[in-house]
This record gives sequence, structure tokens and C-alpha cells, in this order.
Amino acid sequence: MEKLYTASVTAKGGRNGHIKSSDGMIEFEVRKPREMGGQGGATNPEQLFAAAWGPCYLGALGAIAEREGVDVSEATVEVHISFNKDGNAFALSADLDVHIPGVSTEEAQKLADKANHACPYSKATKGNIETRVTAI
Repeated sequence: MEKLYTASVTAKGGRNGHIKSSDGMIEFEVRKPREMGGQGGATNPEQLFAAAWGPCYLGALGAIAEREGVDVSEATVEVHISFNKDGNAFALSADLDVHIPGVSTEEAQKLADKANHACPYSKATKGNIETRVTAI
């Protein structure tokens, strides 16, 4: 594998801490959400994961759609990352709701599934977290 780019972020303090990227483009506090017994008021790892997965997924969708001659320039994906209790442990799950204007739901689902197979984030999580991809 040839590395094309490496992102570096330093985290301190866990779920109630601070993160900063090596280039300074990202620097902010993180807080455990109120729903998990935290104080909230700042972003959290699940939001950051969803924020990263969405654009990567749309990039994969764009590449696949271009090969198939479909315009997905107005497509959106809403990524939901859930933090779940699994017995005595915790696990993440993901729901990706994909909207592709101008194509049938059936065609959108086919493109959405192909993008899910091609997206590096989707590949990284395959078999590791429960993921649902739905054309809406």
C-alpha cells in the first residue's frame, strides 16, 4: 500500500478532553454527550466519526456514479453513528441515509450499495460494526 496522506490528531483527556490536528486546522474541546451522562456542550467522537465518514462516502459515490453516467452532484448522506450498550460492553452502529435527487429509489439504492463497498470508511468498518445504508 502506498500512503498518499496521513492525518495526525492528538487527543488529551478522553471523552472530556481536547483534540488538535498537527496542522492546526482542527482544535477544540470534546465532551461526553448528556445522553451518556456527560455535560455535553461540545462535539464528541461519534459526531467526528460521522463527519469524517460522510464526505468520504460521497466521494466514493461520485466516483461510481461518474463511471455509470449518473449525476450525483446534489446527493447528500446523513450519517448516524450510535453508541450502544452490548451486554457489559459497548459497540458502535451506523445508519447512512443517502439521497440522490433525480434517480429512482431503486437506482439510488444500487448506487448507495456500490459506494458502501468502495468507501474506505465503509471498508474499515465492514464486519466490525452494524451498518445500514438506505436510499431515501
